[in-house]
Amino acid sequence: MPLFSLKIDKFAFMNEPFDIKRIERISKALGDPYRLKIMEVITKEHDWMQCSTIVERFDLAQSTVSHHLKQLVDADLLLAEKDGRKCKYLVNKDVVNGYVKFLSKYNG
Repeated sequence: MPLFSLKIDKFAFMNEPFDIKRIERISKALGDPYRLKIMEVITKEHDWMQCSTIVERFDLAQSTVSHHLKQLVDADLLLAEKDGRKCKYLVNKDVVNGYVKFLSKYNG
């Protein structure tokens, strides 16, 4: 295969909505059990959830919960919105669905 077509294929691959780097970032974010639990808690809320409410649900320091939330936001799994001095979070269903769709191609 000519080198030129390899470059085009690689370029097209890296510009997919869910390229490997994005999948890796999401997978790493979901690789922590507390982050999975945080996603579950927010998902069950079906609406925006205040950071303080999330902190109350876990036996973790506020700074630790904030770190986990930041990792989830950086992976685009959560949407964050300032509400005055507080912050609230919502599961980014488009990204979660895209991630599941990406992984589904490995299902037989």
